[in-house]
Parts: sequence; C-alpha cells; structure tokens
Amino acid sequence: MTGSLLVSAAAAALASETAAHWSYQGKTDPTHWAEGNPENAACQSGRRQSPIALSESTAKRVASKDFSIQYEPGTVTLVNNGHTIQANVREANDTVNFKGQTYKLDQFHFHTPSEHTIDGKSYSMELHLVNKSNDGKITVVGIFIKEGKENQALESAFADLPARQTWTGRQAKVDITALIPNDKKALAYSGSLTTPPCSEMVNWIVLEQPIEMSKQQIAAFKAIFHDNHRPLQKLNHRDIDEE
Repeated sequence: MTGSLLVSAAAAALASETAAHWSYQGKTDPTHWAEGNPENAACQSGRRQSPIALSESTAKRVASKDFSIQYEPGTVTLVNNGHTIQANVREANDTVNFKGQTYKLDQFHFHTPSEHTIDGKSYSMELHLVNKSNDGKITVVGIFIKEGKENQALESAFADLPARQTWTGRQAKVDITALIPNDKKALAYSGSLTTPPCSEMVNWIVLEQPIEMSKQQIAAFKAIFHDNHRPLQKLNHRDIDEE
C-alpha cells in the first residue's frame, strides 16, 4: 500500500511538472501554453495579449507624458531560468511612475528576436524591464536592441552569461540608467505578460528608439537562447498612445 502511494505521488508530481512546463519550440511552444494548465488560460483566451505589432503612424498622440523613469546603477543577480537570462534587481530606488502610480524595478530580461515590432520592423533583441507596484500591478518598459557598438552598461553581465538553468546566479554591476535611450518617445498600451500565465492588465511602455549591443554580445545570448520570443498577438481594437 505504501509503495502504491509513493508511485501515485511520484506520478502526480511528474504530471504537475509536465503540465507546468512550457517552451518556445515543439509540443510546448506558445500555441500549447494553455494546454493542461488552467492557470495559463489567458495565453489562449485572453483579449489583451502581448506582444503586438506597434505603429507610430496610427498611435493616438498624448499631449503630456504619463510616465517618468528613474533608474540608478547597481548590482543585479544574473540567473538562467530556462527561458531567458534574468537580472534580479537588489536596489529599491529604481522606479517608474506611470499615470500617477509608482512601480519599483523588480527584474529585467531579454528576448531574441524582439517580441514587439514597430512599423513592421523587428529587432535582434528586446529588453523588458519589469516594474511592480505595492499592490501587485505591473508596468513593463520595453526597449528594442539592434546590432552596433558594444553596450558598456551590460559589459559585466554579458562577459559570462549563465549557460545552464540555475537560480543561484552570480552578481554583476549594471548601469541601468544607461540602458534607457536618450529619446524617451514611447508607445503605450494595455497588454499582458508575454510568458505564462500571460496575465493581463499589464501596462506596456515600449520606447521607440533602440539601444545597441555588439554582434558578440548578441551572439553570446543567442548561443544560449536561439529563439525565445512569443509571436505577435491580435490587437483586438486596443488603443495605442504615443507618449
């Protein structure tokens, strides 16, 4: 009896792990994220999903900016979570103010190729800076990355990216302020997380001016994650504001 219970428990644990697993390729790619896991239902049935195709020409112009970004240089912990390289932020002084509410930077991570497009253009990579408010709301700042000169702000982080999945990580100094382009003109809309559970009611601020990373830096990331982007989702009559 005890042996049967142990086998059943092991089978249940394996089933739970399999249901929770997701990826960007094969039988667990984005088209299957909602299968076998009710928590990921929004990935399939959501009406305000991200990423989307952005267009400056059709965006609604906003008279005054609804956001401000206040980041500082600091130390982050780099981890490979099996889906991306994520930098967990330790300092509490990095904030985004959006429509009168303050959001603290929690982590930032990367996708290749870019998840959003702008006026039909895709970029080599996209940086997502995930900011959370005290009441659990999320505002993500998205930044396009194109091939160019070496990004000095990410030099310490990209010098030795964790190639295997691990949550222990290593520390690196990153000038987060320098990751923000000089031109902060942005396209803002209401969307979702681009990974399971694809939760909606996420504020997106996608800056139009890309930043640069060297060919070697981009290659270092692609050597670990060849393709970790979610395909474009339907706009479903959402408004896009140009801030």
